[in-house]
Amino acid sequence: QVQLVESGGGLVQAGDSLRLSCAASGRTFSTYYGMGWFRQAPGQEREFVAAIGWSGGTTYYTDSVKGRFTISRDNAENTVYLQMSSLKPEDTGVYYCAADGRYYSRGTGSRVGDYIYWGQGTQVTVSS
Repeated sequence: QVQLVESGGGLVQAGDSLRLSCAASGRTFSTYYGMGWFRQAPGQEREFVAAIGWSGGTTYYTDSVKGRFTISRDNAENTVYLQMSSLKPEDTGVYYCAADGRYYSRGTGSRVGDYIYWGQGTQVTVSS
């Protein structure tokens, strides 16, 4: 079992930056899992934001955040980050960290069903 705990959310203004963190604990081999960030706005479905492979060598982003968000990981600390810059009101939502549970994963999953472990989420609110 893998536990994921997100932190770093908050209320910011448009154009500001935030860094989200996701701390993993439980199975030590979670280091080798692909990791993803998703978000969910009120009344909307959970959507893919970014993903990263087990080594950090592969990253993927949804088009709306390319050039503004950066996903990274520190396997020694079992932590995944999402650096968000130039935030927009449409970035508002609950951000969830997820692990795909596949060893040596390249982290190519962009669907909710590609991930088996989920955190509780952290709220990000961007005011205009």
